[in-house]
Amino acid sequence: MAQPNATTIDPNSGFSPHSRIFHSLRPNVPLPPPSLPLSLTEYALSLIPTTAHEKNIAAVIDSATDNHLSYSTFIRQIKSLASSLQSHTSLSKGHVALILTPTSIHVPVLYFSLLSLGVTIAPANPLSSQSELTHIVHLTKPVIAFASSSTASKIPNLPFGTVILDSPSFLSMLDSNSEPQRVETSQSDTAAILFSSGTTGRVKGVLLTHRNFIALVGGFCFLKHVYDDGLENEPHAVSLFPLPLFHVFGFFMMVRALALGETLVFMERFDFEGMLKIVEKYRVVYMPVSPPLVTAFAKSDLVKKYDLSSIRLLGCGGAPLGKEVAESFKSKFPNVDIVQGYGLTESGGGVARMIGFDEAKRHASVGRLAENMEAKIVDPVTGEALSPGQRGELWIRGPTIMKGYVEDDKATVETLDSEGWLKTGDLCYFDSDGFLFIVDRLKELIKYKAYQVPPAELEHILLSNPEIADAAVVPYPDEDAGQIPMAFVVRKPGSNITEAQIMDYVAKQVAPYKKIRRVSFINSIPKSPAGKILRRELVAIALNSGSSKL
Repeated sequence: MAQPNATTIDPNSGFSPHSRIFHSLRPNVPLPPPSLPLSLTEYALSLIPTTAHEKNIAAVIDSATDNHLSYSTFIRQIKSLASSLQSHTSLSKGHVALILTPTSIHVPVLYFSLLSLGVTIAPANPLSSQSELTHIVHLTKPVIAFASSSTASKIPNLPFGTVILDSPSFLSMLDSNSEPQRVETSQSDTAAILFSSGTTGRVKGVLLTHRNFIALVGGFCFLKHVYDDGLENEPHAVSLFPLPLFHVFGFFMMVRALALGETLVFMERFDFEGMLKIVEKYRVVYMPVSPPLVTAFAKSDLVKKYDLSSIRLLGCGGAPLGKEVAESFKSKFPNVDIVQGYGLTESGGGVARMIGFDEAKRHASVGRLAENMEAKIVDPVTGEALSPGQRGELWIRGPTIMKGYVEDDKATVETLDSEGWLKTGDLCYFDSDGFLFIVDRLKELIKYKAYQVPPAELEHILLSNPEIADAAVVPYPDEDAGQIPMAFVVRKPGSNITEAQIMDYVAKQVAPYKKIRRVSFINSIPKSPAGKILRRELVAIALNSGSSKL
């Protein structure tokens, strides 16, 4: 992209009044020339610090079995598996591999091996229903699948069959000790097909290139040496990964952590207390988390049972985190910083994030625009590009943006314009210091009479109530108003809070048109693996519920 004239850019906000574009305030990150043949595997492994090898540091740990892979073993297994796949299958560059397996220490090895061969990985949720999996197979057209013994039965017949990751034959492929033949991969080649969460429609397959991830990981690693992230004085960074590796957030954070030479501790099945035990056992320093997990830390009494003093930093993304929840967490864990970030599957994950202690104090924000990125705030009605402080749809452009959607040209054209701008569908604004604030999804705004009500704002207020464990707000049809805000609430154990008390609690803190006017109690809020509320499911429940109305 063309470099703007620095004199036209506000050094505080990054906004250019001339072009109406927001520019990143981060230093420019040097990246390999785009024409250089280079796979994500080659690039990420080249970044691993030599100390990770010299000190025999564990790359990955299975928390259930305590099995470790050192960095030396990890890299050897990547090469052994790639060589075995070349010898025993007809896999070649451009083929698609479906991956349907729970998290394990074998998954990063598998990802890096396939990517080194120029194979496109398509990791899916192992809990996918048969109809969802049929749709994914139709979209991606895989020639081979990699699964666990628990998921293999879901997979249809494929040209090269299905490889079972917890089988003796697969384990033997990891120990062949042979060098693979190098496959020349262009950075513009597709590395992965990752799946959008489908919160507002059917799942889409997002085409992301090796270059997309090289730019993303390169930025993280370069800027770690520029800014203090609070981990510099730790003897070694141990990260716990409660995130699914098939989701964009888990995928790129996994690649980032390994490129930095950190130790990753995996959980195959997540449960909150189990996670606390792992933090204590392995002295976990850092965790990438979703907002529901921050809420659990802030509200659960279980945290008092375990020594969590090793934790220094939480990286929060996947969905908006309310200021009230962040402040509640900080009061309970004063020595732990939360750095928020924002991204989409379509952006490879990274659009904005916080770096350093000062930025972490901006609890309501998701940080500043990431390196090498540009943004616009666009009026959804007029199409006018707006200034700092004004709300509109966030458009983004940069080297991490997807190629498009698989088998969906219509959706691609609607989302990506001819100048490379990705329309996020999120209502946002930048402040005068260049911090990005997410208001809500444009499509999820509740239309109450002539007003627009952001569900996320009401959810943040609800979660500030000590008697509420979790909450979600959806539109409910109303003859007079068009739509009214309806809350689904999970009571905290022992609470008997009523519908009227909930509505009154919110009413005291909002304008009249934003009041909660209907409440339903529920055992749990349905969410995607990244922590996004599945509003369509709640709307369906609402239409069949006999909830209270005031």
